[in-house]
Amino acid sequence: MANDQQLKGLLTQDNCALSVDIKTEPISHYYDVQTRPFARGKFAQVRRCVHKETSRSYAAKTIKKRRRATDASHEIMHEIRVLLTTSQSPRIVTLHEVYETPTEFILMLEMAEGGELQRILDEDDSVTEHHCRRIVRQVVEAVQYLHRFNIAHLDIKPQNILLTNPFPAGDIKLCDFGISRILTKGAELREIVGTPDYVAPEILQYEPISLATDMWSIGILTYVLLSGHSPFAGDTKQETYCNITNGPLEFPSYLFNQVSEEAKDFIQQLLVRDPNGRVNCHDCLKHEWLTNNTETNGSINLSFLDVYRSYRCIKSDKFDLIIDENCITN
Repeated sequence: MANDQQLKGLLTQDNCALSVDIKTEPISHYYDVQTRPFARGKFAQVRRCVHKETSRSYAAKTIKKRRRATDASHEIMHEIRVLLTTSQSPRIVTLHEVYETPTEFILMLEMAEGGELQRILDEDDSVTEHHCRRIVRQVVEAVQYLHRFNIAHLDIKPQNILLTNPFPAGDIKLCDFGISRILTKGAELREIVGTPDYVAPEILQYEPISLATDMWSIGILTYVLLSGHSPFAGDTKQETYCNITNGPLEFPSYLFNQVSEEAKDFIQQLLVRDPNGRVNCHDCLKHEWLTNNTETNGSINLSFLDVYRSYRCIKSDKFDLIIDENCITN
């Protein structure tokens, strides 16, 4: 059974009034499930399945209950409750049903036919700033809805952004709330979570997490989409951490020569090391770059993706952190 410390930052039956209907019948009674997963993580796999009566496709996310010999059911239930809490948002993936077996939970999620945003970065096609603006605007809308409930996602990155239809027609759906946390007034929450390239300085410095932690990640995401390059990536994770806490934010001409000044200003408003100095979602949506619908001719330079790709397979989770003292700012 989880203790109070383990439940800190999680939605439980004590702080979430929404009821969770969990089915225990085999999903094969109702769905045809593909054997091969189309996505997988350290503790989860996602398979396409088709409802036998409606012929509608869903994404079945199977999550192991035990992680590192520890029962993680409370963390999975938290993810389920976050999805139920945000079910009215068109920018967040919808939870259809939940099944439970002795060893796993199975979340039946809406199928986003356009796949992960990461695929766009993996292709050799260029992407216009106009399309990037639309994606980022929708991501901010998703995060804004999440923040209404004082929930921080803590793992915003291209792999956790789905497209409802093939790019560029599809809208986005934010997904994967496994390491999200609810922030309670008067209670500080410190955890080492996230994906190295996207993690905020306060995470690395073991300072309190806030909703502003997500805003840093949106800034990184925007930089990556506009340039095909991660702003603080180093040759090692240690170097990346040092760059995040101390390195300068630069916009080299070979990456940003066709990117607007408004887009660069938008990023600068987000990649502020003091969380109190970052703009919030409301301010982002009023920023000149997101309110400007003029289509630009500039496109992402995808010839510099190799550095970024070397980091994209790093799993999101609580990660071991050893930071050189020179990386820590006072």
